[in-house]
Amino acid sequence: MIYKFILKNKDIHTVEKMCKCMRLSKNSYYHWLRNKDRQRITSSSTLFLKDRIKTIFEQSKQIYGSFRIQKILEREGLIYSRSYIGFLMKKMGLKSVLRRKFTITTDSKHSFPIAQNVLDRNFESLEIGKKWVSDITYTFFFQ
Repeated sequence: MIYKFILKNKDIHTVEKMCKCMRLSKNSYYHWLRNKDRQRITSSSTLFLKDRIKTIFEQSKQIYGSFRIQKILEREGLIYSRSYIGFLMKKMGLKSVLRRKFTITTDSKHSFPIAQNVLDRNFESLEIGKKWVSDITYTFFFQ
């Protein structure tokens, strides 16, 4: 905003005086002047990349992460680092969903003897230590 003001009024006042009044360095103004068009190009390419990332992410049913998306973009000729793609995904709020395959943990068709139901859900007792119960809700095995 300030740089545009200086650019507009450089015919009326010198750049040096305007920079001094606005407490800017001349170098920062000239740097902006050289690179102002590059920012527009960069932002449009970033918008295209963001759109492409979102499309790939939605086509994969929100499963693909930055690694897979980077590989697909690489095949399309768009070379970006995985960390940059991850950064953009985080900025856009895209997070891959890890779905684990359902594994059956109970084998009902075994030949082992089944313990008798002695308590029959009667857990009350007048003596301490007379009835002991336990429960294994979930056991995770690495296979």
